[in-house]
Amino acid sequence: MNASQIEKNVIALVEKFNKEEFVFDLLKAYGISKTSITRLKKGDFNLSKIDGEVLYKSKLLFKEVEPGTLLNTIDELTKDTDSLKHNPRFVIVTDYKTLLAKDIRTGLALDTPILEIHKHFGFFLPWAGQEKYTQKNENYADRKASYKMAKLYDILVTENPNIYDDGGHNLNIFLSRLLFCFFAEDTDIFPIEGMFTDTLEQHTQKDGSDTHTFLDRLFKVLNTKDNSKEAAHFKEFPYVNGGLFRDTIVSPKFTKEARKIIIECGDLDWSEINPDIFGSMIQAVVNPAYRSGLGMHYTSVPNIMKVIEPLFLNELNEEFEKHFNDVKKLNKLINRIAKIKMFDPACGSGNFLIIAYKQLRRLEIKILARIYEINHQLNLGFPDVYTKIKLSQFYGIELDDFAHEMAILSLWLAEHQMNKEFVSELHDYGKAEDILPLKEAGNITQGNATRLNWEDTCPKNENDEIYILGNPPYLGTRNQDKIQKEDMAFVFRGVKNFKSLDYISAWFYKANHFINGINSKYAFVTTNSICQGDQVNILWQLLIGDSKEIDFAYQTFNWTNNAKGNAGVSVVIIGLRNVSTGAKYIWSGKIVKKAKNINPYLVEGSNIFLSRKSASIGGLPKMIKGSIPADGGHLILDENEFNELSKNKKVRPFLKPFIGAQEVIKNLKRWCLYITVDSLEEIKDEVEIIKRLKGVEVMRLSSSKKTTVALAKFPYRFAEDRYYNKPCLIVPCVTSQRRDYIPIDFIEAGPVIYASAQAVYEAEAWVFGVINSRMHMSWVSTVAGRLREDYRYSSSICYNTFPFPKINQKQKEQINLHVFEVLEEREKHSGKTLAQLYDPDKMPKGLKEAHHQLDLAIERCYRLKPFESDTERLEYLFKEYEKMINKNTLLEKPKRTRKKKA
Repeated sequence: MNASQIEKNVIALVEKFNKEEFVFDLLKAYGISKTSITRLKKGDFNLSKIDGEVLYKSKLLFKEVEPGTLLNTIDELTKDTDSLKHNPRFVIVTDYKTLLAKDIRTGLALDTPILEIHKHFGFFLPWAGQEKYTQKNENYADRKASYKMAKLYDILVTENPNIYDDGGHNLNIFLSRLLFCFFAEDTDIFPIEGMFTDTLEQHTQKDGSDTHTFLDRLFKVLNTKDNSKEAAHFKEFPYVNGGLFRDTIVSPKFTKEARKIIIECGDLDWSEINPDIFGSMIQAVVNPAYRSGLGMHYTSVPNIMKVIEPLFLNELNEEFEKHFNDVKKLNKLINRIAKIKMFDPACGSGNFLIIAYKQLRRLEIKILARIYEINHQLNLGFPDVYTKIKLSQFYGIELDDFAHEMAILSLWLAEHQMNKEFVSELHDYGKAEDILPLKEAGNITQGNATRLNWEDTCPKNENDEIYILGNPPYLGTRNQDKIQKEDMAFVFRGVKNFKSLDYISAWFYKANHFINGINSKYAFVTTNSICQGDQVNILWQLLIGDSKEIDFAYQTFNWTNNAKGNAGVSVVIIGLRNVSTGAKYIWSGKIVKKAKNINPYLVEGSNIFLSRKSASIGGLPKMIKGSIPADGGHLILDENEFNELSKNKKVRPFLKPFIGAQEVIKNLKRWCLYITVDSLEEIKDEVEIIKRLKGVEVMRLSSSKKTTVALAKFPYRFAEDRYYNKPCLIVPCVTSQRRDYIPIDFIEAGPVIYASAQAVYEAEAWVFGVINSRMHMSWVSTVAGRLREDYRYSSSICYNTFPFPKINQKQKEQINLHVFEVLEEREKHSGKTLAQLYDPDKMPKGLKEAHHQLDLAIERCYRLKPFESDTERLEYLFKEYEKMINKNTLLEKPKRTRKKKA
């Protein structure tokens, strides 16, 4: 449900105000289903048993109160731990004259007459999945403008059913022109403040019927040098040029409400708009996939700074400090900055380019201020100066047509803002050229960056200094559509196994080729998956080696600002360069470390590319993946089915516990039919089993896989049978990265292990200690692949590559003692599942301490001094891995035999 519809719903609620139904009507206005509201009224969903109070989990805590008690009541309710444990997003109290509400997540409050609640409908938008962007300054102007534009967009699309016949290009240009006019009338680009909105209001009909013709005429005027023959109300508008108003478009038709909104938009203070984030926020207006996060879809300045500072800005600032008193060198630095090229090959609405532009402009201001300070003291005077930094130094590629238009517009707006800052900061001598007519824009190409030749957008010349940066689309291999898969095939033609790579790999690969042999670096924000699992061995051998190296890296952190729709995703930032003697840096949280070399796992050490191993390099016992039934569920039984079938004594011997990851972690119960060829005669007359085997046969015959179809002849048989009737140590294949340890366990002989888990059969206790150690978890968290945000534990990548040293019997016995202590602590909480015991927020203190002592015992197998951090553990482990691999390689080399002399 869009914001415009929600506002209408809330207005209707006020017009037909019903005291008894108010809270339910309010929820209904934001899209809560009728079924849910019915159950809330009945009491099924109402967790409060107090009259006049509604407690709806995750939604609200509502209470009717007597006049004069609102403040005290809401204060009490927002401190009520029993109610807040149900995570109500809003606490609302009312006497049906005044309404007080508090957003528990953001801390924001609302105090309004209840019949004016429609004026504040945006406060409760989180119920409709539309979060409010909040920051210290809350970017009020950007958010309010975005909401207004969203309403306008909704109306225009409804009233103009053919608006997307050209793919939306006409609409995109129209909106970008509209935005420019709003900005221009509030920032001295147009000669009279508010002239666009005032002229439109005075010279169009209130019903909106002629608004589109007015705008068509105005856009033509803004692209005309001589307007002397125009009507008086158009004569004052300046010539804009720059291509923004060059092409003729047809403005969409307006309604009375649409005209009203455009005037309301004009009443906002557009001088406060931030072009570095506003472009992305407006992009959310026209992109339905982004609308749920309206006001949040942007890349924050602090996150962009994590890219641009180590990529180029820190070095430029160091040059400034180094030559602080040398006018000649400072002028040389300005000339250098004026020639730098910035290139974002997935630029979106231009966030990265705009922030880079602003930072270079601000550095130029600092340098000029320092030069003036020196010359002024020396009584040499200083002429008026203009910026040497031009928008033409900034390049981008963007697939989305509207984002492409917004990037161009936002760069123009940023230039105007920085010109004003330039004059303000350098008021004694700084000058700015008039922005109109628009002269140069950023070189932004609309197209598919994976298919385009990047040099066509950003040409490379012999003495160029080029920085490539951005936040390209991630998309794991399973999330790529047909076109994206074709893009990958185009970029990686001739490369083996590229289908396992994330989509963003194409940008790394192309950037790597682009910087060959020139003064250029690149840095991208990316999901950490390209530094994990199989992708490392495939991708990074193509990127680094004799000619390229990692320049800097931010280890995994949470990208929390919903940039490009990726809220909460774990990302890394990686910069690459041609091999040089320059310093390399690794950021881990707020800690930065100088490194001799950064490997593909973003750890200091030699360049290592882990490949799958069929056996443990550290001599650990073999780990085997569980069985795969490929049965359509017909061989698997839940508890009720098991109880029913086990009544048959003939069938009972063929029923075995079926244990996978969820059964271990959550203590779930499942069974399976396990039948061998020798047992077929015994079950041939058992109707229920024959029925189930027939179901397996039908399922397999309908498969698209030839191997599965072939197995239809043997419906009793598991597709992959790895059953060993032996006790084992069971390890889930997927586990939450929130956990400090993988929930593993010993089980007795008998159960069939499912392929969602792996097993070490007849494992000694010390093996449990190795797998459940901090050392091993550090390794897993770095090298394992991911299933969404969870660890994908693979024996060939995580277990077999783990560099565990050979230990003696005494060390094994010592580890065994600590393992038994861990198991004893578990037994003290036998009523809890492993999921509960290993929840990091609820892990019992005794169990946590037992694991800590086990960790120390495992670490003593490597060295006597305890490790102080996971970074230190990893650096040590990679060195050990390298030693073991080199040693094993030497052992595997065939011995040369000497021929006997005749």
